[in-house]
Amino acid sequence: MRELSKRETITVGLMLFALFFGAGNMIFPPALGQAAGTDVWAAMFGFITTGVGLPLLGVIAVGLGGGDLQTLARRVHPVFAVVFTFVVYLAIGPFLAIPRTGTVTYEMGVLPFLPASAKDSWLPLFVTTVVYFAVTYWLCLNPSKLVDRIGKILTPALLIIIAVMFIGTLVNPLGDMGPATGDYTESPFIKGFLEGYLTLDALAAMVFGIVVTASVQAVGVTDRRKITTSTIKAAVIAAVGLGLVYLALSHMGATSQSLGKLENGGQILTGVVHVLFGPLGSLLLGLAVTLACLTTSVGLVASCATFFSERIPGVSYKAMAAILSVFSAGVANVGLTQLIAFSVPVLMAIYPIGIVLMILSFFHKLFRGYSAVYIGAIVVTAAISLIDGAALIGLPVDAITEAYGHLPLYKEGIGWLLPAVAGALLGFLWGSLRPKRKGEPKLYRETTSNT
Repeated sequence: MRELSKRETITVGLMLFALFFGAGNMIFPPALGQAAGTDVWAAMFGFITTGVGLPLLGVIAVGLGGGDLQTLARRVHPVFAVVFTFVVYLAIGPFLAIPRTGTVTYEMGVLPFLPASAKDSWLPLFVTTVVYFAVTYWLCLNPSKLVDRIGKILTPALLIIIAVMFIGTLVNPLGDMGPATGDYTESPFIKGFLEGYLTLDALAAMVFGIVVTASVQAVGVTDRRKITTSTIKAAVIAAVGLGLVYLALSHMGATSQSLGKLENGGQILTGVVHVLFGPLGSLLLGLAVTLACLTTSVGLVASCATFFSERIPGVSYKAMAAILSVFSAGVANVGLTQLIAFSVPVLMAIYPIGIVLMILSFFHKLFRGYSAVYIGAIVVTAAISLIDGAALIGLPVDAITEAYGHLPLYKEGIGWLLPAVAGALLGFLWGSLRPKRKGEPKLYRETTSNT
């Protein structure tokens, strides 16, 4: 029975690493490192717990749940499966994440090299996004070649660039680690834990699961169990890669306090590579950011094109990839600041729902697959996260958020956690005590997928 060789598994794992590792992931650890200072390792341990652990669990959850997000979400309810899946794909796809990769590429890979007279013009951003998404579309034309194009070409190039920057800081360190600042002074692990949660990669994991599955099937693996095993192995490789790169980048940030207090990780990296490598450093950083963004956009376009083309009659994968690329190029031209402002409330609303769904999938057999468990946990989570999203866009929900303020951990941004546990327990109690109806199958209380 065909299964992936060690080399093929490593290649798929590198592809998955590159899909996760976008520009945001590249510039965040240096900011954490600079702020955490001597407490960087405690903070980074917390960050890796959620910034690496949740995406790893997300890919595995999708693999165990049937290979795609909609199958997993159907355990809650068929209507929820359709609505939630479409919302996730639109958010992680053409409305938010895909366009953002183009704008970040422009901000860090193109803008620094423009003459001052051109930096306020709309034309450079327009040209950059057109070229960028044309390349994205070309890489997505044949999804079976994603493994070769990303796992064997783009990912090694990205890792080499990051390694060069990291080695430079070891050979010629900018300075010693300074004291921790801000919230890192009191609880560096908790602060890092919460910051890692806000990377939002868990939702991306649910989208990328289908890309990994397709890549494994493309090399001839057809057995469901072998596909799941290969997916888990690839996810572990990607997680290890993410963890190592995060540690390297956070060390670069922690030893950069001599540069002064900078606003974000992008400025920190820019300052570090400029000191170490001069003008060549800016070019090196721009290339690394562009590769990181490109690999992510390719994975997202491929995932979304596969999903929507299978559900919209008469639209092929290639046509949908073209539509997504053109649409994303248009949205990208609103600018990075506007995109981020729009994305935060949307993601704050749907991200906790995705986390709860993902975590429950690992205990599916333990609670006998009762749909009431999924419903109980998801309903209370949505009741809190949707209000949080509404508050961020300025809707009049102050009275509700004030009441929610009494929930444990609400001010830390995870007030949904304990209510979700309570909802799941109530759902299990309901499923256990509910009398069996005449004519219902033995597993009538359980969800029908993968039980």
